[in-house]
Amino acid sequence: MTSKRPAAKTGTPRVLPLEDQLCFALYSTGLAMSKVYRKLLGDLGLTYPQYLVMLVLWAGDELTVSEIGERLFLDSATLTPLLKRLEAAQLITRTRAVSDERQVVIALTAAGRALKSKVHKVQNGIFCATDCSMKELSETKARLEALRSSLLANT
Repeated sequence: MTSKRPAAKTGTPRVLPLEDQLCFALYSTGLAMSKVYRKLLGDLGLTYPQYLVMLVLWAGDELTVSEIGERLFLDSATLTPLLKRLEAAQLITRTRAVSDERQVVIALTAAGRALKSKVHKVQNGIFCATDCSMKELSETKARLEALRSSLLANT
């Protein structure tokens, strides 16, 4: 792997302060984004992780837990409690796959499908809260996806 930066000078390495850390900028931005989502999703009765699951299902219903996990970068141990709460809220059903009983198929209920019509308020609210243009958001998203890919390639 080739680095785009010059090699570090020898001697005592400089420790970057908190405000200069990329990880902290990402972490604190994520917290701020979560606060906005929490406020906007309250009316829908969803948490942010539940919202992400619903977005995946609205794009393609009747997916296995592992398919949802791949899309969200989550393992089944993290997803299962989320899915159980969505099932308790009667937004999804969980059934064993006929072809392979080890797999659980997640499907939207009528109430889960109906909830999609209310999501535009959430997405518009996030767009307004960012105070960015569509071009800026698109470029930021692309940069973050590239960063994620680089990080995953190095894990």
